[in-house]
Amino acid sequence: MTVPKRQAAPRAVAVKMMHPSTTHAISNRRLVAADSEAIAFRWKDYRLNGANRWKTMRLHPHEFIRRFLLHVLPKGFHRIRHYGLFASTNRTQSIATARALLDVAPPAADPQQQPDVAPDAPRVLPCPCPCCGGRMIVIEVFAPGCQPSWRPTPSRIDTS
Repeated sequence: MTVPKRQAAPRAVAVKMMHPSTTHAISNRRLVAADSEAIAFRWKDYRLNGANRWKTMRLHPHEFIRRFLLHVLPKGFHRIRHYGLFASTNRTQSIATARALLDVAPPAADPQQQPDVAPDAPRVLPCPCPCCGGRMIVIEVFAPGCQPSWRPTPSRIDTS
């Protein structure tokens, strides 16, 4: 995130972080207040259960920005959610090794699983898009003359 010189004040930076431009380390709903003295935000204490789990913390804007930037990755890096044993590159082999080490039988074959096809056979999608032929996910099927119960979302979604 680049901040012009005219917005270099901590309050302006915090306000810019509050706007839903992209997904950040802290969601907008957790930001409670911001002024020149402090930024208040909600955080979850995982050691507690119940209503007292959510707490409000007030930090000086410089400290808030310092902590926020600890979660920003350098240019060219990508956030990885699944790594190690469940990494997609070797997930099947890792799970098989873990089952062998734990002496656990592999799961029974899935009756709905498609039979193996030749590797040179063309891949056919289960429900291709009639316009472009790409992958299409069917959300709902309804009878002619009936109204769909699903409503499309707005074109711009705030994911924060």
